[in-house]
Amino acid sequence: MGEGLASVEVFELVAEPWGSLAGEARRLRELGHGRLVTYSPKVFIPLTKLCRDVCGYCTFARPPRRGEPAYMSEDEVLEVAHAGAAAGCREALFTLGDKPELRYRVARDELAARGCTTTLEYLARCARLVLDETGLLPHVNPGVLSREDALALRAVSASQGLMLETTADRLAERGGPHWASPDKLPAARLATIEAAGEVGVPFTTGILIGIGETRRERLEALLAVRELDGRFGHVQEVIVQNFRAKPGTRMATAPEPPLEELLWTCAAARLVRRRHQRLGRHLSGHRRPRQPGGALARAAAPGRGNPFTRPRAGASACCLSRVRRRPRSLARRRCHAARVGARRRRGPRARGRVGGGCTRGVRERREPAGAAGCRAF
Repeated sequence: MGEGLASVEVFELVAEPWGSLAGEARRLRELGHGRLVTYSPKVFIPLTKLCRDVCGYCTFARPPRRGEPAYMSEDEVLEVAHAGAAAGCREALFTLGDKPELRYRVARDELAARGCTTTLEYLARCARLVLDETGLLPHVNPGVLSREDALALRAVSASQGLMLETTADRLAERGGPHWASPDKLPAARLATIEAAGEVGVPFTTGILIGIGETRRERLEALLAVRELDGRFGHVQEVIVQNFRAKPGTRMATAPEPPLEELLWTCAAARLVRRRHQRLGRHLSGHRRPRQPGGALARAAAPGRGNPFTRPRAGASACCLSRVRRRPRSLARRRCHAARVGARRRRGPRARGRVGGGCTRGVRERREPAGAAGCRAF
């Protein structure tokens, strides 16, 4: 697949329209994957919605509410996980705010009542519980991590993730989208991706477009991810996410990036990395234009599926396909989870690195044209 464009060549893309990049982006896609679009059925487990950061566009995080617990209980976590497994999900995606115990006393008190001192400690306990009780593969998005944190979570999760979002420090200045959000500083997030690579954690990251960054700054972020992946080879997915203005946030009236900017960034990302990246999911409100060079895959019409895997209205083309295949990364995750369990059963003397490059279980399923829904297989 090559090493991607040189840095000097990358920045020459800034002035190019997306249509001029689409042909080469399509060639790289078909060279690596053909017209297959992959997905992994997963159930979301929002362990806590408390967060010490106050990003200007976020609707997930919220302050404590009287009478409501700060964290999901272990029974609640298992209830959601079992429902997801019954619906055909393969993964349990743990979402949570970043280090809420550093800001909220209620978080510290509740963690202490559960026998934990940090949110990450409680996350590890719940991830192990889901893995043992349901067989779902935990994927954790825990926020900024140290090397020790990433290593501890590796024992109970198939993969981890953290959106880099941007390398532009100016967006964390007063009035910017990342003002008063210490965990959104680019240096801290790059250090987390590096730490994950040092301990061999399969990792998902990505960039967020439309929050005030320039095209050049997007390319700088993609180059930073490419450099880290070149050193460790652990980045399994790069997401290109488009900003959506949401009521009740500081950026509720901020302009959203046009679809052409999302398409340009996706095409540029493929040229930078020479690998696969997933598109942002929040495309509602956009009409897909004619696609010079066919940079994006054609989507099948959404239909009935189980509630844990059916895409929302406006989901991107990457959610659906007429040809489906279980991703190789998912097969490796299943092997990783099996090794986690085997290592635990062997006891404390077991040695060797958890995880590996197993690709068993990869299979292809072809469905008739117009097949509806994202069904588990």
